[in-house]
Amino acid sequence: MTQRTTVKTQVAIIGAGPAGLMLSHLLATAGITSTVIELRSREEIHRTVRAGILEHGTVNLLVDSGVSDRVLREGDKHDGIELRFNGESHRIDFKDLVGEAVWLYPQTDVFADLAARREADGGDVRYGVTDVSAEDVETNPRVLFTDVDGTDWELQAEFLVGADGSRSHCRSRIPEAARRRYFHEYPFAWFGILAEAPHSSPELIYANSPHGFALISQRTETVQRMYFQCDPAENLAGWDDDRIWAELRRRVNGNGFELKEGPVIDKVVLPFRSFVQEPMRHGKLFLAGDAAHTVPPTGAKGLNLAIHDVKVLFEAFESFFRSGSTALLDGYSGGALDRVWKAQHFSYWMTSMLHQLPAADDFERSRQLGELRSVVSSRHGRAYLAEAYTGWPSA
Repeated sequence: MTQRTTVKTQVAIIGAGPAGLMLSHLLATAGITSTVIELRSREEIHRTVRAGILEHGTVNLLVDSGVSDRVLREGDKHDGIELRFNGESHRIDFKDLVGEAVWLYPQTDVFADLAARREADGGDVRYGVTDVSAEDVETNPRVLFTDVDGTDWELQAEFLVGADGSRSHCRSRIPEAARRRYFHEYPFAWFGILAEAPHSSPELIYANSPHGFALISQRTETVQRMYFQCDPAENLAGWDDDRIWAELRRRVNGNGFELKEGPVIDKVVLPFRSFVQEPMRHGKLFLAGDAAHTVPPTGAKGLNLAIHDVKVLFEAFESFFRSGSTALLDGYSGGALDRVWKAQHFSYWMTSMLHQLPAADDFERSRQLGELRSVVSSRHGRAYLAEAYTGWPSA
């Protein structure tokens, strides 16, 4: 039998991405102990390039909870987006419609801020662990793992949180008979690039064209991120800079608008999937973020949903450890899933409205343009998009 060193904590967290670190930080502000373990190294997580549109609620939580105000100093506040179709742009003015905004701030920077805060506060975060196994999740959670030095540990906790991403170990600890999984795979992907070029637009452009979808985003003053719809099996090697820019131009340029171009420094193909596992709680195990749900990136919901999950979960833990009440813990899964399915609908709607289905006929193309015109010509339509994109109020 393996000899293990035992450590006890109130909340064990598997996964040190933004969701796990944010939960650990919030628990610390309430005097609740936690230990976070993570398979990847800190450097590996920091190198992972992910989207970076933050809802106002996510920004407020980062700042107000004391993580960092760097998002306000270095992030780009966007008061709207553009929908572009038939070669014309239509601005969705968030400030006018719902009085809110979003921030362009890469997930890499969110992670860096959270990791630095936990380190400064002396948080127990263990990167690069192996052989992770969650046990007795219904009654007395234990997490077995080996640290980077080869020491075997047994982490004992009152509660266990699985924030371990889309390949979650924790989600499989909910018995098959007690769970239900929903999955949808889209027949297209995004071809994403990083390019050394100035901004093409002060705000994001979501473009619907007869040739497929394109998204013009930003990263810094000199490096931009852009995407265009492609086949999930697209071969990156078949695309040189000239071909990439020609494809983006034919989907976006027109009526006086032209992309600012430059050398392509990174290329990636991102498949589109939607996933939900219900429930998000089993015994003393709670799921948060991608461990429980993923969405296509069109609606910019993934990271924001994860942060909302841990905010709700923190409030439930804080209530339990303060008063002994399990009411908020018992309501966590249902409450979180309400927002998850709203986000699934919004992400699916944005995706289906802006992308071209491989087998779409002339009717479908004309119907899609009618839908876009209905949205941009109606204040109520624009307001729905603005509210969903910037983030619904918390219940």
